[in-house]
Amino acid sequence: MNEPPQKNTPQQGMDYGETQNLHETHAAVVREKIDPRVGREPLPLWLIAVYGLAVFFGGAYLGRYAGNWSGEGLDYLGNAPRVATHAGAGGAEQQATELTPAEKGAKIYSANCATCHQANGLGIAGQYPPLVDTDIVNGGSRRHVMIVLKGLQGPVTVKGQHFGSAVMQPWEKTLTDEKIADVVTYERSSWGNKGSAVTAEGVAALRKELAGRTESYTEPDILAVPADANVPGGAAPPAPEAGASPAASPPKT
Repeated sequence: MNEPPQKNTPQQGMDYGETQNLHETHAAVVREKIDPRVGREPLPLWLIAVYGLAVFFGGAYLGRYAGNWSGEGLDYLGNAPRVATHAGAGGAEQQATELTPAEKGAKIYSANCATCHQANGLGIAGQYPPLVDTDIVNGGSRRHVMIVLKGLQGPVTVKGQHFGSAVMQPWEKTLTDEKIADVVTYERSSWGNKGSAVTAEGVAALRKELAGRTESYTEPDILAVPADANVPGGAAPPAPEAGASPAASPPKT
């Protein structure tokens, strides 16, 4: 009678064919810890504590002295008037000097207008008209301030160039009367322009006069205004170039 074939079943438990020394060697390997690799050694607790304290006090310092992360937070003078030293006949003396309207307008222009009209005021051909040597910038201030307050849309022609898609947003809700006066004064006194300066009072008066208008101006609207018309209150004296020393103001009569 034939015996059934034996199945190859896995053995469980200890293989008694192994020697006792082999089992002792395996047990020793299991007990041993893995040697740390170079560069991956665990950090000591004292070093972790030092790092934690450094992060904590660094965050506390920034929270106290970062000035709410505003652009003026690092101004150590806190927007106080700058003090410039001038040498005089009697020696050095200090006097408080403030930025001129044109100098303040240069900062406003750089932040809001230079993207379209460019830092040199030449604009972008076919898209945004130039501000250099144009009738609106060198003429009366009324047209200029009207455009800044209410914006300009539709095709316009400037210095013989056609700008079919020219669109300028209104700034009446974004800039104050003083900022509009400063930036318009900067544009009218820069790049060789000789337009008169504009005061915040004049802008405020024109803003009130145009309060009922909700749409931006078109070229026919602007051309309907006399080229020499100024904002209410008359024309201000010509502004000095941005960065130039302002001349002494004439006495009021």
